[in-house]
Amino acid sequence: MSTVTLVTTAEPAHTTAAEEQTVSDSIDAIDRELREISLKIHDNPELRFAEFKAHDNIIAFLQCRGISVTPHAYGLETAFSAEYGSGGRVVTFCCEYDALPQIGHGCGHNLIATSAIAAFLGAVSAIEQSGGAGRARLLGTPAEEGGGGKIKLIDAGAFQDVDASIMSHPFPVAPETKEVSGVAYGNCLAVLAFRATFEGRAAHAAFSPWLGANALDAATLTYSAVSMLRQQTRPTDIIGLIIENGGASSNVISERTVMSCNVRAKTLKDCVELLDRVHKCLEGAALATGCTLKTETIHDPYADLRSNKTLCSIFTDTMSRFHKTYKCDLENVHDGPYGTDMGNVSYVCPSFHGTFHIETPPGVALHSAEFAAAARTQQNHEIMIEVAKGMAVTAWKVLSDDAIATRMKEDFEQDTLLR
Repeated sequence: MSTVTLVTTAEPAHTTAAEEQTVSDSIDAIDRELREISLKIHDNPELRFAEFKAHDNIIAFLQCRGISVTPHAYGLETAFSAEYGSGGRVVTFCCEYDALPQIGHGCGHNLIATSAIAAFLGAVSAIEQSGGAGRARLLGTPAEEGGGGKIKLIDAGAFQDVDASIMSHPFPVAPETKEVSGVAYGNCLAVLAFRATFEGRAAHAAFSPWLGANALDAATLTYSAVSMLRQQTRPTDIIGLIIENGGASSNVISERTVMSCNVRAKTLKDCVELLDRVHKCLEGAALATGCTLKTETIHDPYADLRSNKTLCSIFTDTMSRFHKTYKCDLENVHDGPYGTDMGNVSYVCPSFHGTFHIETPPGVALHSAEFAAAARTQQNHEIMIEVAKGMAVTAWKVLSDDAIATRMKEDFEQDTLLR
């Protein structure tokens, strides 16, 4: 692997070898069991808010190790909360385990879940050994794939007392990051999704078409208008649009059509502005065709990711001692062309959402059956375990080092002024 120059503005945390060894040994000691829980999640893919097996299997895994767990936490049937320690600061590990329709774990959430579990237990071992204050929390966060599970957890108060939130996501190797093991300091796009329904008036397409109001025309005009709008948008603005229902019969003027749309932009503010422009396309099409328009939100808005510089620096420094190089240029954030409800978490507390590369055949994309297969291999399990160790050490530094915790909080407060 080539050397990559990393630019940082925060001093790295100086972890002792004993602390790192405690974390590493505790995770290695349960590696076989971690592999088993990863495969259970992978081989039983469950869609958003229906992750019953994953919920129960993870809870059983934790309870066997003497960890107190609250099932069905915060009013969500497939959420859970586990905690160890007392007093001091709180670091939460976000544990995702929902899958995709047809594809299964094409986003590698089995690796996300297992890395969070392993990191949590690694942090627990550090707390046990030190005997100091501080709490590690593992939060089961269902429905990342379009359900906004973390947003519902935020609304329910799950992050109210949290000092830092940590997780990592597997990715295939990208050309711009092929020389590193992953990205520590990165962002992602904000996402807004909605469904639009045009209501027109049916009529025989040959006998009396003039009596109709064509809802399919409204959808077609919208599609054309949005296609032209894209020429006047930023490179980071993305508009996805499909016609879900265009009508029932070719000899009937369509009286009802349904479109779904997602809008992505670099910040939540930009996303709202872009959404307003898309809505104008819809309204113009409705006016031109004499149809009525109704819109409904598909899921809560996903905010852009606001990575905490201190957390990213600590993780990068830790992983370098595991002989892994992460991109962490604090002067130039890495732009990620994806969306996650972890972005919303980063708006309410200091957050780390690293991405780590797993081995895949050339040309494999995220959200594919091939990526799902890669998320199951022993090789990629081993990569994930190293990431979990880095997350655990990062959490322990926040819990045990007042100066680091203060710097982390200052970074978060400064970032709020830029939103």
